[in-house]
Amino acid sequence: MEFGISTFGEVQPEGVPGNAKESYLRMQEIIAEAKLAEAVGLDVYAVGEHHRPDFVVSSPEVVLGAIAAVTQKIRLSSSVTVLSSSDPVRVFEQFATVDLLSGGRAEILAGRGSFTESFPLYGYSLADYDALFEEKLDMLLHINQHEIVSWKGKFRPPLNERGVYPRPLQPSLPIWIGSGGTPASSRRAGRLNLPLVLAILGNKPSQFVPLVELYRKSAREAGHDPAQLKLAINSQFYVAEDSDQAAEELFPSYEILMNRVGKDRGWPPLTREHFEYMRMPEGPLFVGSVQEVIDKILYQHKLFGHTRFLGQLVKGYIAHDKVLRAIELFGTKVAPAVKQALGVK
Repeated sequence: MEFGISTFGEVQPEGVPGNAKESYLRMQEIIAEAKLAEAVGLDVYAVGEHHRPDFVVSSPEVVLGAIAAVTQKIRLSSSVTVLSSSDPVRVFEQFATVDLLSGGRAEILAGRGSFTESFPLYGYSLADYDALFEEKLDMLLHINQHEIVSWKGKFRPPLNERGVYPRPLQPSLPIWIGSGGTPASSRRAGRLNLPLVLAILGNKPSQFVPLVELYRKSAREAGHDPAQLKLAINSQFYVAEDSDQAAEELFPSYEILMNRVGKDRGWPPLTREHFEYMRMPEGPLFVGSVQEVIDKILYQHKLFGHTRFLGQLVKGYIAHDKVLRAIELFGTKVAPAVKQALGVK
Protein backbone atom coordinates (compact mmCIF):
# COMPACT_ATOMS: atom_id res chain seq x y z
CA MET A 1 0.00 0.00 0.00
CA GLU A 2 1.15 3.52 -0.82
CA PHE A 3 0.68 6.55 1.41
CA GLY A 4 0.61 10.19 0.48
CA ILE A 5 -0.45 13.73 1.26
CA SER A 6 -2.90 15.75 -0.79
CA THR A 7 -3.62 19.45 -0.46
CA PHE A 8 -5.63 22.15 -2.18
CA GLY A 9 -3.38 24.83 -0.69
CA GLU A 10 -5.87 26.64 1.51
CA VAL A 11 -5.00 30.30 1.99
CA GLN A 12 -6.71 33.20 3.71
CA PRO A 13 -8.26 35.37 0.96
CA GLU A 14 -6.19 38.55 0.61
CA GLY A 15 -8.42 40.62 -1.68
CA VAL A 16 -5.50 42.34 -3.42
CA PRO A 17 -4.58 42.76 -7.12
CA GLY A 18 -0.92 42.07 -6.30
CA ASN A 19 1.52 42.00 -3.39
CA ALA A 20 -0.03 38.67 -2.32
CA LYS A 21 2.31 38.03 0.60
CA GLU A 22 0.18 35.37 2.32
CA SER A 23 -0.12 33.42 -0.92
CA TYR A 24 3.65 33.57 -1.35
CA LEU A 25 4.18 32.22 2.17
CA ARG A 26 1.61 29.47 1.64
CA MET A 27 3.37 28.34 -1.52
CA GLN A 28 6.65 28.08 0.39
CA GLU A 29 4.84 25.98 3.01
CA ILE A 30 3.57 23.61 0.35
CA ILE A 31 7.09 23.05 -0.92
CA ALA A 32 8.28 22.42 2.65
CA GLU A 33 5.45 19.92 3.20
CA ALA A 34 6.42 17.98 0.09
CA LYS A 35 10.09 17.88 1.10
CA LEU A 36 9.16 16.57 4.54
CA ALA A 37 6.73 14.03 3.10
CA GLU A 38 9.57 12.56 1.08
CA ALA A 39 11.99 12.68 4.01
CA VAL A 40 9.64 10.66 6.26
CA GLY A 41 9.10 8.00 3.61
CA LEU A 42 5.72 8.86 2.10
CA ASP A 43 5.11 7.79 -1.48
CA VAL A 44 3.01 10.59 -3.00
CA TYR A 45 2.47 14.32 -2.73
CA ALA A 46 -0.52 15.75 -4.59
CA VAL A 47 -1.85 19.27 -5.15
CA GLY A 48 -5.30 20.14 -6.46
CA GLU A 49 -6.57 22.73 -8.92
CA HIS A 50 -8.98 25.43 -7.80
CA HIS A 51 -9.85 28.92 -9.02
CA ARG A 52 -11.02 30.59 -5.81
CA PRO A 53 -9.56 33.22 -3.47
CA ASP A 54 -9.30 30.69 -0.63
CA PHE A 55 -7.02 28.24 -2.49
CA VAL A 56 -3.58 29.13 -3.78
CA VAL A 57 -3.11 26.38 -6.38
CA SER A 58 -4.71 27.00 -9.77
CA SER A 59 -1.86 25.37 -11.72
CA PRO A 60 -0.80 22.07 -10.12
CA GLU A 61 1.78 21.44 -12.83
CA VAL A 62 3.75 24.57 -11.97
CA VAL A 63 3.74 23.76 -8.25
CA LEU A 64 4.75 20.16 -8.91
CA GLY A 65 7.59 21.38 -11.12
CA ALA A 66 8.92 23.43 -8.20
CA ILE A 67 8.61 20.41 -5.91
CA ALA A 68 10.36 18.21 -8.47
CA ALA A 69 13.43 20.43 -8.22
CA VAL A 70 13.81 19.85 -4.46
CA THR A 71 12.84 16.14 -4.19
CA GLN A 72 14.17 12.89 -5.61
CA LYS A 73 11.81 9.98 -4.98
CA ILE A 74 8.28 11.00 -4.05
CA ARG A 75 5.64 10.70 -6.77
CA LEU A 76 4.07 13.99 -7.82
CA SER A 77 0.38 14.10 -8.68
CA SER A 78 -2.47 16.49 -9.04
CA SER A 79 -5.12 15.83 -6.43
CA VAL A 80 -7.42 17.02 -9.13
CA THR A 81 -6.87 18.39 -12.60
CA VAL A 82 -10.19 19.81 -13.74
CA LEU A 83 -10.03 18.17 -17.15
CA SER A 84 -13.51 19.28 -18.21
CA SER A 85 -12.40 22.91 -18.44
CA SER A 86 -8.82 22.27 -19.58
CA ASP A 87 -7.18 21.57 -22.93
CA PRO A 88 -6.00 17.92 -22.93
CA VAL A 89 -3.07 18.78 -25.19
CA ARG A 90 -1.81 21.38 -22.74
CA VAL A 91 -2.48 19.15 -19.73
CA PHE A 92 -0.41 16.38 -21.27
CA GLU A 93 2.42 18.72 -22.26
CA GLN A 94 2.64 20.24 -18.79
CA PHE A 95 2.59 16.92 -16.93
CA ALA A 96 5.08 15.42 -19.38
CA THR A 97 7.31 18.39 -18.53
CA VAL A 98 6.93 17.64 -14.81
CA ASP A 99 7.77 14.02 -15.58
CA LEU A 100 11.02 15.04 -17.27
CA LEU A 101 11.92 17.47 -14.50
CA SER A 102 11.27 14.85 -11.82
CA GLY A 103 12.91 11.85 -13.46
CA GLY A 104 9.64 10.04 -14.19
CA ARG A 105 7.51 10.77 -11.11
CA ALA A 106 4.48 12.64 -12.51
CA GLU A 107 0.86 11.49 -12.33
CA ILE A 108 -2.46 13.04 -13.34
CA LEU A 109 -5.66 12.78 -11.31
CA ALA A 110 -8.33 13.80 -13.79
CA GLY A 111 -11.70 14.92 -12.49
CA ARG A 112 -14.71 17.06 -13.26
CA GLY A 113 -14.11 19.24 -10.22
CA SER A 114 -16.13 19.71 -7.05
CA PHE A 115 -16.18 23.47 -7.67
CA THR A 116 -17.37 25.05 -10.91
CA GLU A 117 -15.52 28.40 -11.10
CA SER A 118 -13.24 27.19 -13.90
CA PHE A 119 -16.14 26.68 -16.33
CA PRO A 120 -17.18 30.32 -16.79
CA LEU A 121 -13.55 31.39 -16.32
CA TYR A 122 -12.50 29.41 -19.41
CA GLY A 123 -15.71 29.86 -21.36
CA TYR A 124 -17.41 26.50 -20.88
CA SER A 125 -21.06 25.79 -20.11
CA LEU A 126 -22.04 23.79 -17.04
CA ALA A 127 -24.74 22.22 -19.20
CA ASP A 128 -21.89 20.26 -20.83
CA TYR A 129 -20.37 19.20 -17.50
CA ASP A 130 -20.39 15.44 -18.14
CA ALA A 131 -19.92 15.48 -21.91
CA LEU A 132 -16.86 17.71 -21.65
CA PHE A 133 -15.15 15.34 -19.25
CA GLU A 134 -15.87 12.23 -21.27
CA GLU A 135 -14.60 13.75 -24.52
CA LYS A 136 -11.51 15.34 -23.03
CA LEU A 137 -10.58 12.19 -21.13
CA ASP A 138 -10.78 10.25 -24.41
CA MET A 139 -8.42 12.76 -26.03
CA LEU A 140 -5.97 12.76 -23.11
CA LEU A 141 -5.78 8.97 -23.11
CA HIS A 142 -5.17 8.97 -26.86
CA ILE A 143 -2.37 11.51 -26.57
CA ASN A 144 -0.84 9.51 -23.74
CA GLN A 145 -0.43 6.49 -26.03
CA HIS A 146 0.47 8.17 -29.35
CA GLU A 147 3.18 10.63 -30.29
CA ILE A 148 1.40 11.61 -33.51
CA VAL A 149 -2.27 12.28 -32.91
CA SER A 150 -5.35 12.32 -35.11
CA TRP A 151 -8.50 13.00 -33.13
CA LYS A 152 -11.89 14.62 -33.57
CA GLY A 153 -14.55 15.63 -31.05
CA LYS A 154 -17.38 18.05 -30.44
CA PHE A 155 -15.93 20.67 -28.12
CA ARG A 156 -12.42 21.16 -29.49
CA PRO A 157 -10.91 21.65 -32.97
CA PRO A 158 -9.64 18.34 -34.35
CA LEU A 159 -6.03 17.23 -34.61
CA ASN A 160 -4.78 15.72 -37.86
CA GLU A 161 -1.43 13.95 -37.65
CA ARG A 162 0.00 16.42 -35.14
CA GLY A 163 2.78 15.62 -32.68
CA VAL A 164 2.30 16.45 -29.01
CA TYR A 165 5.50 17.26 -27.12
CA PRO A 166 7.41 16.75 -24.96
CA ARG A 167 6.94 13.04 -24.33
CA PRO A 168 7.35 11.81 -20.74
CA LEU A 169 10.24 9.81 -19.34
CA GLN A 170 7.80 7.11 -18.20
CA PRO A 171 6.39 4.88 -20.95
CA SER A 172 3.13 6.74 -20.36
CA LEU A 173 1.79 9.08 -17.72
CA PRO A 174 -0.28 7.37 -14.99
CA ILE A 175 -3.79 8.83 -15.30
CA TRP A 176 -6.16 8.32 -12.38
CA ILE A 177 -9.88 9.04 -12.40
CA GLY A 178 -11.13 11.11 -9.47
CA SER A 179 -14.62 10.49 -8.11
CA GLY A 180 -16.67 11.99 -5.35
CA GLY A 181 -18.95 8.97 -5.35
CA THR A 182 -20.84 8.67 -8.66
CA PRO A 183 -21.59 5.29 -10.25
CA ALA A 184 -20.73 6.72 -13.68
CA SER A 185 -17.15 7.42 -12.57
CA SER A 186 -16.73 3.90 -11.19
CA ARG A 187 -18.06 2.38 -14.41
CA ARG A 188 -15.87 4.59 -16.58
CA ALA A 189 -12.68 3.87 -14.66
CA GLY A 190 -13.34 0.14 -14.62
CA ARG A 191 -14.25 -0.04 -18.31
CA LEU A 192 -11.10 1.90 -19.26
CA ASN A 193 -8.90 -0.08 -16.84
CA LEU A 194 -7.79 3.13 -15.13
CA PRO A 195 -6.87 3.59 -11.47
CA LEU A 196 -9.60 5.24 -9.38
CA VAL A 197 -9.43 7.72 -6.51
CA LEU A 198 -12.48 7.90 -4.27
CA ALA A 199 -12.80 11.10 -2.26
CA ILE A 200 -14.59 10.17 0.95
CA LEU A 201 -15.16 13.50 2.66
CA GLY A 202 -18.59 13.52 4.27
CA ASN A 203 -20.50 10.25 4.05
CA LYS A 204 -19.80 7.00 5.86
CA PRO A 205 -17.09 4.97 4.07
CA SER A 206 -19.29 1.85 4.08
CA GLN A 207 -21.65 3.64 1.67
CA PHE A 208 -18.88 3.59 -0.96
CA VAL A 209 -18.49 -0.20 -1.01
CA PRO A 210 -21.03 -0.66 -3.86
CA LEU A 211 -19.07 1.85 -5.95
CA VAL A 212 -15.86 -0.14 -5.49
CA GLU A 213 -17.70 -3.34 -6.38
CA LEU A 214 -19.09 -1.62 -9.48
CA TYR A 215 -15.58 -0.46 -10.43
CA ARG A 216 -14.22 -3.99 -10.33
CA LYS A 217 -17.30 -5.49 -11.99
CA SER A 218 -17.06 -2.99 -14.87
CA ALA A 219 -13.38 -3.82 -15.36
CA ARG A 220 -14.10 -7.54 -15.42
CA GLU A 221 -16.94 -7.13 -17.94
CA ALA A 222 -14.61 -5.11 -20.18
CA GLY A 223 -12.07 -7.94 -20.18
CA HIS A 224 -9.67 -6.51 -17.59
CA ASP A 225 -8.28 -8.21 -14.50
CA PRO A 226 -9.85 -6.59 -11.41
CA ALA A 227 -6.98 -7.87 -9.28
CA GLN A 228 -4.63 -5.53 -11.14
CA LEU A 229 -6.69 -2.39 -10.55
CA LYS A 230 -5.30 0.42 -8.42
CA LEU A 231 -7.67 2.09 -5.98
CA ALA A 232 -6.94 5.08 -3.77
CA ILE A 233 -8.97 6.56 -0.92
CA ASN A 234 -8.63 10.30 -0.31
CA SER A 235 -9.92 11.59 3.03
CA GLN A 236 -9.34 14.67 5.15
CA PHE A 237 -6.89 13.96 7.94
CA TYR A 238 -4.96 15.44 10.82
CA VAL A 239 -2.94 13.40 13.29
CA ALA A 240 -1.42 14.51 16.60
CA GLU A 241 0.06 12.94 19.71
CA ASP A 242 -3.38 12.35 21.18
CA SER A 243 -6.97 12.42 19.99
CA ASP A 244 -8.14 15.50 21.85
CA GLN A 245 -5.17 17.53 20.63
CA ALA A 246 -5.88 16.60 17.01
CA ALA A 247 -9.54 17.56 17.30
CA GLU A 248 -8.90 20.84 19.12
CA GLU A 249 -6.23 21.94 16.66
CA LEU A 250 -8.19 21.09 13.51
CA PHE A 251 -11.80 21.92 14.34
CA PRO A 252 -11.66 25.76 14.15
CA SER A 253 -10.16 25.67 10.66
CA TYR A 254 -12.31 22.77 9.53
CA GLU A 255 -15.46 24.53 10.72
CA ILE A 256 -14.60 27.67 8.75
CA LEU A 257 -13.78 25.73 5.58
CA MET A 258 -16.87 23.53 5.65
CA ASN A 259 -19.23 26.40 6.47
CA ARG A 260 -17.76 28.53 3.68
CA VAL A 261 -18.27 25.70 1.19
CA GLY A 262 -21.60 24.77 2.73
CA LYS A 263 -22.92 28.30 2.30
CA ASP A 264 -22.42 27.96 -1.47
CA ARG A 265 -24.11 24.57 -1.53
CA GLY A 266 -26.95 25.06 0.92
CA TRP A 267 -25.58 22.81 3.67
CA PRO A 268 -26.52 23.40 7.31
CA PRO A 269 -23.76 24.84 9.52
CA LEU A 270 -21.22 22.31 10.79
CA THR A 271 -21.55 21.60 14.50
CA ARG A 272 -18.93 20.22 16.84
CA GLU A 273 -21.24 17.27 17.45
CA HIS A 274 -21.25 16.36 13.75
CA PHE A 275 -17.49 16.82 13.58
CA GLU A 276 -17.05 14.33 16.43
CA TYR A 277 -19.49 11.96 14.74
CA MET A 278 -17.34 11.99 11.57
CA ARG A 279 -14.26 11.26 13.70
CA MET A 280 -15.75 8.01 15.00
CA PRO A 281 -14.11 4.73 13.88
CA GLU A 282 -16.62 4.22 11.04
CA GLY A 283 -16.74 7.88 9.99
CA PRO A 284 -14.93 9.63 7.13
CA LEU A 285 -12.60 11.98 9.06
CA PHE A 286 -9.09 10.73 9.85
CA VAL A 287 -8.58 13.08 12.78
CA GLY A 288 -7.07 11.71 15.96
CA SER A 289 -4.12 9.99 17.53
CA VAL A 290 -1.63 7.85 15.64
CA GLN A 291 -3.39 4.66 16.71
CA GLU A 292 -6.83 5.97 15.78
CA VAL A 293 -5.66 6.83 12.27
CA ILE A 294 -3.94 3.44 11.93
CA ASP A 295 -7.11 1.63 13.01
CA LYS A 296 -9.29 3.63 10.63
CA ILE A 297 -7.04 2.93 7.62
CA LEU A 298 -7.09 -0.78 8.45
CA TYR A 299 -10.88 -0.70 8.87
CA GLN A 300 -11.30 0.89 5.46
CA HIS A 301 -8.84 -1.54 3.90
CA LYS A 302 -11.15 -4.35 4.95
CA LEU A 303 -13.97 -2.52 3.15
CA PHE A 304 -12.16 -1.62 -0.04
CA GLY A 305 -8.83 -3.44 -0.37
CA HIS A 306 -7.36 -0.18 -1.66
CA THR A 307 -3.75 0.20 -2.77
CA ARG A 308 -3.19 3.86 -1.83
CA PHE A 309 -4.31 6.21 0.93
CA LEU A 310 -4.07 9.98 0.54
CA GLY A 311 -4.47 12.11 3.63
CA GLN A 312 -5.94 15.46 2.61
CA LEU A 313 -4.57 18.25 4.75
CA VAL A 314 -6.81 21.08 5.85
CA LYS A 315 -4.38 23.72 7.10
CA GLY A 316 -6.60 26.71 7.66
CA TYR A 317 -5.37 28.64 10.69
CA ILE A 318 -3.21 25.83 12.10
CA ALA A 319 0.41 26.82 12.73
CA HIS A 320 2.61 25.32 10.05
CA ASP A 321 4.92 23.57 12.49
CA LYS A 322 1.91 21.57 13.71
CA VAL A 323 1.00 20.65 10.13
CA LEU A 324 4.56 19.46 9.58
CA ARG A 325 4.33 17.40 12.76
CA ALA A 326 1.17 15.74 11.44
CA ILE A 327 3.03 14.80 8.25
CA GLU A 328 5.94 13.49 10.30
CA LEU A 329 3.68 11.29 12.43
CA PHE A 330 1.89 10.05 9.32
CA GLY A 331 5.14 9.03 7.64
CA THR A 332 7.08 7.67 10.60
CA LYS A 333 4.32 6.12 12.72
CA VAL A 334 1.09 5.57 10.82
CA ALA A 335 2.30 4.30 7.44
CA PRO A 336 4.86 1.78 8.82
CA ALA A 337 2.33 0.36 11.28
CA VAL A 338 -0.32 -0.11 8.60
CA LYS A 339 2.16 -1.76 6.26
CA GLN A 340 3.29 -4.12 9.02
CA ALA A 341 -0.30 -5.03 9.86
CA LEU A 342 -1.07 -5.74 6.19
CA GLY A 343 2.20 -7.59 5.63
CA VAL A 344 3.30 -5.30 2.81
CA LYS A 345 6.41 -3.22 2.17
